[in-house]
Amino acid sequence: MLDSASQNTGLGASRRDTLSFDNARSNSRQYNDPFSRVTSSFVSEDIPDAVSEKDLGNEYFKQKKYKEAIDCYSRSIAFSPTAVAYANRAMAYIKLRRFQEAEDDCTEALNLDDRYIKAYSRRATSRKELAKFKESMEDAEFALRLEPNNQEIKKQHADAKSLYDKAMLDKVSGALKSTVKGTQKEVKLDTKKNGGSIHPISHITQKSGPAKGNEQQIPAKDSYLMEEVDSNKIRSRAQRQEADGSSSSNNVQHVKRNQKGSKQHVQTSIQQLASRAASLATAEAAKNITPPTTAYQFEVSWRGFSGDRSLQTCLLKAISPHELPKIFKNALSTALLIDIIKCVASFFNEQMDLAVSYMEHLTKVPRFDMIVMCLPSTDKDDLRKIWDEVFCGEATPMEFAEILDNLRSKYCLGQ
Repeated sequence: MLDSASQNTGLGASRRDTLSFDNARSNSRQYNDPFSRVTSSFVSEDIPDAVSEKDLGNEYFKQKKYKEAIDCYSRSIAFSPTAVAYANRAMAYIKLRRFQEAEDDCTEALNLDDRYIKAYSRRATSRKELAKFKESMEDAEFALRLEPNNQEIKKQHADAKSLYDKAMLDKVSGALKSTVKGTQKEVKLDTKKNGGSIHPISHITQKSGPAKGNEQQIPAKDSYLMEEVDSNKIRSRAQRQEADGSSSSNNVQHVKRNQKGSKQHVQTSIQQLASRAASLATAEAAKNITPPTTAYQFEVSWRGFSGDRSLQTCLLKAISPHELPKIFKNALSTALLIDIIKCVASFFNEQMDLAVSYMEHLTKVPRFDMIVMCLPSTDKDDLRKIWDEVFCGEATPMEFAEILDNLRSKYCLGQ
């Protein structure tokens, strides 16, 4: 049995060795066969992916085959959306003068990478061609903050600003012309109305002439009596006309007073309606505020609410304080930092804990230390005043006052 088992075992081992050899020989043929190598290489290299489609799109772009390039970039985005693929497709759209699609692609690119300068630059170009001069200027300005020495973007910003200033000047000039025409029309209308209601007093003149030869002569006494009667009639008519003129003048003055009172009433009503409309618009805008996820989104919304501190407060409160470093990254500017602090000061007394949290997390934004070290003296004076009069005032509880007092040094304000 042991031998048999031994033989069986030996036979099994022999068969296994034979199979192993055959498999090895088969594998050797597979990898040494030139056709197999070519086929394997062809299959592995010919499978498209996001990178290969993007690269192929770049080749088509160099050959000025922009439609083919767009197709390749679209396939690359379908495989794996990247900021580069979106921005490259936007450039191809610009070459075909399809500026709306280019703007949309640049926005998608910035949603993926909010520090991609080429996307800002290309969107600025698209928006300029779409006559969105203000937005174009803002894109170029934001790109300059990321790369201050970029001469191409400096020129782009200057061009956009020039077009925006010209558009605003044309708008103001048009408004002034409309106002002047409206005023002239009102003056003519008032003159016409007054001319129709006021009649000047006519001077009565008595015509006399020599009597004709064949007419009967009037006796001297009768002539005197008739002259006296005529004189009385003239005086009576003059008095009536004078009374009528005085009455008309009084009526005109009364109408003018009524018109003035009516205008004041209308003006007051318009102001009340405008105030109510502004309040409703503010409330509606506050409802529609979307929390920004990038520094660009925040700054665009912040500027849109310029002059309305309540809406800026709503925008800031839409962001959790600990999200500030993630949103701003390296894109926080000095002017925006100062404006945010002033906004925080405006609601400090109502929500001290939230305000203190914003002030703490602002110090964690990248480049914060460099920004506060380079603050102009006027900005430092403003911050010291806010600290002394608002943050560390008599009404501030000790727990918050201590935190804010410690933050003085981080904001480079001293003690």
